[in-house]
Amino acid sequence: MGHPFRLREIARQAGLSEATVDRVLNGRGGVRAETTREVHRAIDDLHRQRTQLRLAGRTFLIDVVMQTPERFSSAVRAALEAELPFLRPAAIRARFHFTESGPASDLVETLGRIRRRGSHGVVLKAPDTPEVVAAADALVRDGVPVLTLVTDLGVEGRIAYVGIDNRAAGETAAYLVDQWLHGRPGSVLVTLSRGWFRGEEQRVAGFRAAIGRREVVEVDNTDGLDATMQGLVLSALDRTADAVAVYSVGGANPAILDAFAVRDRRCAVFVAHDLDTDNARLLRDRRISAVLHHDLRQDMRRACHYLLQAHGALPGPVRPRPSTIQVITPYNLP
Repeated sequence: MGHPFRLREIARQAGLSEATVDRVLNGRGGVRAETTREVHRAIDDLHRQRTQLRLAGRTFLIDVVMQTPERFSSAVRAALEAELPFLRPAAIRARFHFTESGPASDLVETLGRIRRRGSHGVVLKAPDTPEVVAAADALVRDGVPVLTLVTDLGVEGRIAYVGIDNRAAGETAAYLVDQWLHGRPGSVLVTLSRGWFRGEEQRVAGFRAAIGRREVVEVDNTDGLDATMQGLVLSALDRTADAVAVYSVGGANPAILDAFAVRDRRCAVFVAHDLDTDNARLLRDRRISAVLHHDLRQDMRRACHYLLQAHGALPGPVRPRPSTIQVITPYNLP
């Protein structure tokens, strides 16, 4: 069993003689099974305590940079702040840089400012544009760990992507829509905030691949904002007489439903993302069919662990895995 500890440390931790510990570690026999377990428990204890010593008294300052509607950035902030006390003895402080919309140059400026000031890590939700990727690459070259949240970017050397498998989410949405329409004819409106978010592109690609021959009408460039979304959905309904379902990739769901009501149209199936306050209310009122949800607190906990691992403050390599996609209906609403 490989370990970095001296024989004397293990013996002291286990309350055994160095000779006994030596026999256990070298498999020489003549040692009771319980004594062997005590030695291995002592080594495990030393591993944990070494980790605590690495963390104790250290403060890590991270930056959370997001272009997203306020309802989602608020949810991310709340999830991170709820997890921070459970990361002790490490102390993580977060600076938040949120914008709902705007040119990519604003995000580039924010990342450049972080680069000049210094940071222990950047959690990034941003459009996958060349200038944003270049700004994030510059942070990585400077030794700042960067991880992407909810939507990935082509950043060379980013330590992890944290979030769901977006293509699988789109395929799941298509399956639900197809099953609930049950052969009923009609097209599906797929609403996005911006197609330049890689995660949204992946959701739409998965949906199109799994929905079959049913027509898909995209409503894009809304920034996920209510007023913009409602206007563009109204226009889409005027052009699409047979729209019977919605897959909402980018949010602003009350505005989408309001647009259907203004045109006196019925939406038979409505699948959305993220169990925010709006979606929880719409589910309770049976105005939407299902929400594809993932645990943001778990996402933020993983993000912090990955950043600590990148600094060597937690043991082991970073091994990211997708978050679980939960299908929430009015019957299993938390």
